Amino acid sequence: MSKVRGGRVKFDPKRILMSGGATGANELIMFCLADPGDAFLVPTPYYAAYPRDLCWRTGLQLIPVHCDSSNNFKITREALESSYKKAKDDNINVKGLIITNPSNPLGTSLDHDTLKSLVSFTNDKNIHLVCDEIYAATVFDSPRFVSVAEIVQEMDDSSLKKELIHIVYSLSKDMGFPGFRVGIVYSYNDTVVNCGRKMSSFGLISSQTQHMLAAMLSDDEFVDNFLKKNSLRLAKRHEHFAKGLEEINIKRFPSNAGLFYWMNLSTLLKEQTFDAEMALWRVIINEVKLNVSPGSSFNCLEPGWFRVCFANMDDETVEVALNRIRAFVIGNKKETTTNNSSRGKKSVVEVKKRWQQNLRLSFSSSRILDHHENVMSPHILSPHSPIPASSSPLVQAT
Repeated sequence: MSKVRGGRVKFDPKRILMSGGATGANELIMFCLADPGDAFLVPTPYYAAYPRDLCWRTGLQLIPVHCDSSNNFKITREALESSYKKAKDDNINVKGLIITNPSNPLGTSLDHDTLKSLVSFTNDKNIHLVCDEIYAATVFDSPRFVSVAEIVQEMDDSSLKKELIHIVYSLSKDMGFPGFRVGIVYSYNDTVVNCGRKMSSFGLISSQTQHMLAAMLSDDEFVDNFLKKNSLRLAKRHEHFAKGLEEINIKRFPSNAGLFYWMNLSTLLKEQTFDAEMALWRVIINEVKLNVSPGSSFNCLEPGWFRVCFANMDDETVEVALNRIRAFVIGNKKETTTNNSSRGKKSVVEVKKRWQQNLRLSFSSSRILDHHENVMSPHILSPHSPIPASSSPLVQAT
């Protein structure tokens, strides 16, 4: 943990709780901090699976802190105060604030002043601050990653209630170990540490896994080289992807971390509504054959934003993806221009045929046919979409 944070902070091993991945770690800390019916504030857009991870079994609720594109979705004190006041007016017991730094889906890291402001806010309200830092080592551009642990170290005086601060971490993203299910909670609160040790029995990490990872992570040269090369590769891939989108006038979002790109396709919407966003998403999934996630699934307040992952594919597949996006956007704009012209109109079917013919896939057609029936239909929700209460396995089990 110290290494991926540049060695600027030290962690006490006695305060580390281990759990089955960041998913288990997030649920663990929620069980320790709140009771059913209590709430946590969470800035939008936020990780689509938070309702599942934080609420399904704990009975908690999430209160969105709405951020918007006017300032690139930065978290402001005003937005926090507004959401906190509304929750209190509704007689909701707010137990804390949870953030993801760097952000998923934005791919941005919080600067020092913003993070300090969040600590001050939670300190003033006497509520908990949970910082999910699972993408800490994926920062590939300035500003550098600032951990909340640095703020704690900097503000370590009698005015800081550091027992209200907790960190969630995992090796899944930074080291590419999602299958090992290694999650960590680091808490400055003694009661939480004691409670968490008892709760961790429900999500233990095998001794064999711990032994293997300890041996690997003890190789400082390997870890240093891995993190450095990973950062360089992410920067290169991100730049290539951003330039490819700029060629078709999809403006670059100022991200500097993460494994994904936050792109604005609002100009392709038939109208500025979430229904139109979902309609566009279905076309992208079923016709363009790209796996993207709509902004509404991240509780984004503005329709037309989509998250696309760029780090989980090889260079050849990236080119296929960019070619598909280019063909679709160009075809869509031609359709709009034609429809607005007095010279006549072309049907959506004709436009689809035109851009589909321009696609040159790098894999065999037999592979497409084999998986054709498994392509997500318009009637199936995105795996990242908000899940209706009736779909929860907990509801079905009652």
